[in-house]
Amino acid sequence: MSTPTLEQVNAALATVNDPEIKRPITEIGMVGSVDITDAGEVTVGILLTVAGCPMKDTLTRDVTAAVSKVAGVSGVAVDMGVMDADQRAKLNETLRNGNAQREIPFAKPGSLTKVYAIASGKGGVGKSSMTANLAIALAKQGLKVGVVDADIYGHSIPAMLGVADSRPTQVDDLIMPVPTASGVSVISVGMLKPKREQVIAWRGPMLDRALVQMLADVYWGDLDALLLDLPPGTGDIAISLGQHLPNAEVLVITTPQEAAAEVAERAGTMASMMHQRVVGVVENMSWMDLPDGSRIEPFGSGGGQRVAETLSQRFGYEVKLLGQVPLDPSLREGGDAGKPVVESDPTSAGAQAITAIASALSGRGRNLAGMQLGLTPSNKF
Repeated sequence: MSTPTLEQVNAALATVNDPEIKRPITEIGMVGSVDITDAGEVTVGILLTVAGCPMKDTLTRDVTAAVSKVAGVSGVAVDMGVMDADQRAKLNETLRNGNAQREIPFAKPGSLTKVYAIASGKGGVGKSSMTANLAIALAKQGLKVGVVDADIYGHSIPAMLGVADSRPTQVDDLIMPVPTASGVSVISVGMLKPKREQVIAWRGPMLDRALVQMLADVYWGDLDALLLDLPPGTGDIAISLGQHLPNAEVLVITTPQEAAAEVAERAGTMASMMHQRVVGVVENMSWMDLPDGSRIEPFGSGGGQRVAETLSQRFGYEVKLLGQVPLDPSLREGGDAGKPVVESDPTSAGAQAITAIASALSGRGRNLAGMQLGLTPSNKF
């Protein structure tokens, strides 16, 4: 059997993506060296972005598997090193596409990422649970999905997605979002705190800075959808989001009772004031199915439909009630266990309702309002 060539090994390495950056390791300068003996033993030097990279075991496994498939390879060894300052700076520049300025990629006119802000008028309506489950439901439909936990004071998304103890990797001033088992990438201010139990007590300017950091200083890659879990109400984060991402579409979460519906209308109106489009309403905790087959409505009924109709009248365009999600114990249990119900129990009533809402979102055409279409006026008629 002939000895494998350097070109063959490099071609195999090009099929290996960094688990966090999700780009080929050959493309982002992570392959430091390749040594091949006459006996076909291959030693690959991998340059980690940081010494304590949490994904080094995954990289070792993936590199070994890819190179082992090359004809003539008799063994594979992976040596882990660390990028020096110049190599990290080059990687940073590559990831920013040569642009050293802080900019929010989703705010660019040419961005194809659908941005959904998940909002509610008040707390306790299941907004974060809906965000986590919708993200996984969209990912299961084949989309590349990211989640920003913008609920600065009540950040619960990492725990719901099973990455509460994970810390993001940083390449100079660029942060890698934390990958989850479901393929969803997530960033939260809770991951950036020095201590998990530390309490955040920030006011307007600091909140705005935190939101911009999670949007501009995080390498999101090529996403199909980005979901932002907003704080309840109409405060600083909602205003900042409208200023930095006016193209974001807002999904309003409510429960059926009158009080929740009334404040949910305010959240939708706030989005309109910031020139954002309300993409729809989701009614959570709509009813509970009992073991005997009967159904009760512990929080009343009709709130979601009322919000949709009121906002439609107010805005002059149709705001649909995209779905009603039952009060399902498995939804709560999945969030507590770090494995949302659409993943842990996809046949449950709650999971099926959320999956249908995700399908409605992913099947929509992209809103072109405000986009530059690249057309040049002409005097010819």
